[in-house]
Order: sequence, then structure tokens, then C-alpha cells
Amino acid sequence: MFIEQRTADDLDLIRLLDAAFAELVARYGLEGRSGIGPGAHYLVAVVDGETVGCVAVQTTGVAGTGEVKRMYVAPAARGQGIARALLKEVERQAAELGHTRLRLVTGHLQPAAVALYESAGYEPTDPWGTYATRPGTFCYAKPLTA
Repeated sequence: MFIEQRTADDLDLIRLLDAAFAELVARYGLEGRSGIGPGAHYLVAVVDGETVGCVAVQTTGVAGTGEVKRMYVAPAARGQGIARALLKEVERQAAELGHTRLRLVTGHLQPAAVALYESAGYEPTDPWGTYATRPGTFCYAKPLTA
């Protein structure tokens, strides 16, 4: 497996983002998707020539804070450590971009995501923006080391 950057117009990335959206809608309805801002940095995981996972980091309105968005691994590729590797790499990239803290959101219908984030050192934090009024939303944050 290797992880590399892709641009927002990359067809393999778009396919994964569409699959992530479909899974979120299946779990939460149309409320299950929040946007990814312009200027986000995307990473993909490639296994045996196939793009099987993605994640993005975007700048927030809070100084030094980046936000992890759209972590997704194709169902056939789950359970192989791909999400953990993507998370580690997006943390490294976020630190290179000057972020000292990352935040993210997941939901009560994604227990594997909750377990991943908590085991990677993310701690519950107060919800922000529209997440403050969404039931079943879990907000996490983690300081980054230089």
C-alpha cells in the first residue's frame, strides 16, 4: 500500500468521495454530508494499483486548526489498517501545513470510526457550527506534535 496526494478533480478520488457520500446517506439520510471546503488537501490509499481509500484535511476558521474530512475506505479493503495509515498520514500533512490541532466529526452509526479515532488519541470536544444541533454527532480533536 502507498498513500499519495491527489487533486479534487482526480477521477479515482471522485469515485471514492461519491461512495463515501452514498454510505453516509444510507446511514443518516441526506443530513449525513457536510461539505469539503475549497483548498482542501486530499490523500488516497492505493493497494495493488487500486485506489481504495481517501481522506482530506481542510483549514477551518480557527487559527492553527485543521479539520479531517471524508475519511473513507472501500468495504472490500476494510480491516487491513488502511484507515489508520490514512489518518497517520493526514496528521503528518496537516502538521506540515502548519496546523497544530486537528478536529473531526463522526456519528453514532459509525462505531468503527469512533474506535479508530479514540484509539489514535482523538478526544471528545464541544461541537461546532451545525454539529452543535445534530443529535448523534460526535466531535473530536487532537493536538499535533511538530
